[in-house]
Amino acid sequence: MPPSRRRLLAALAGAALTGCQASGAARPGPGAAGPAGSVLATPAPAPAASAPAASGTARSGGAEAGAPAAVPGSADPPPGAASRAGAVTRADLVSRYGQLEPTSWGFDGPGVLSRLPAGEAAIALTFDACGGPQGNGYDEALIGFLRERRVPATLFLNSRWIDANPAVARALAAEPLFEIANHGTRHCPLSVSGRSAYDIPGTRDVGEVVDEITGNRAGLTELLGRPPRFFRSGTAYLDDVAARIVSDLGERFAGFTVNGDGGATFTAGQVHSAVTAAGPGAIVLAHMNHPAAGTAAGIATAVPRLLDEGCRFVRLSEAVP
Repeated sequence: MPPSRRRLLAALAGAALTGCQASGAARPGPGAAGPAGSVLATPAPAPAASAPAASGTARSGGAEAGAPAAVPGSADPPPGAASRAGAVTRADLVSRYGQLEPTSWGFDGPGVLSRLPAGEAAIALTFDACGGPQGNGYDEALIGFLRERRVPATLFLNSRWIDANPAVARALAAEPLFEIANHGTRHCPLSVSGRSAYDIPGTRDVGEVVDEITGNRAGLTELLGRPPRFFRSGTAYLDDVAARIVSDLGERFAGFTVNGDGGATFTAGQVHSAVTAAGPGAIVLAHMNHPAAGTAAGIATAVPRLLDEGCRFVRLSEAVP
């Protein structure tokens, strides 16, 4: 995809990721700032890697091999540069990062996966299930279409959505077609200083960042029998310090290349246009918790067109070492 096109699609995220939100998603923190004046980072390519994938062959989840944890002020950690889950404590991370001031705020940061590794020609469909008063729905038509066409996808489940849909969550977790990933505990933007995105208050400090990641991970580990590999915050916003915390906790922050459904606000035609514009290596972000939205209908026309053009679809773990 040309850089100008990618920037345009990323800019659509202004209304984009608010479809993930639900009122009461997080407690407001002191000094919380709205999105006005925030830096909107354009997703950048992830570090190059070589990992050929085969659609429909890999199971979900699986912890990454441990590697030296990132340290404050270090260069961007390589993919998987994290301690194994449980090898680092909340107190460790508060001590390590508690005095650092973040220098970025947006969709990008150290170790953030904004597209598939260089050379990967497939497309990764990812769907958020955000939970909360307006976010506990289940788009059965969307999931049914993916099942019918045997199209793999990575599903980012929020703790509240799982609590509201336990039987569905168990069924999805048991299905090899889908990979289950972590969409947080309270669906907060991931901030160490209480910043907000789209009027959704973010986590207020390092401790709350850790809680947002590990609270839901505990439930997902029980559900899956292993920790999830990938994490995406509410709204997909994070700062650079929070990005390092995600890595230190053994997960990889998954951003996006293409905003597929504008936070579940797009019509079916708009979804179709956005998704069919995704080029090789794109990570498409859409939602599976708003059945009345245009997501299912748009995906149902876009995916067959891309398949006819020879496109492959993969779960994130199939393409990312």
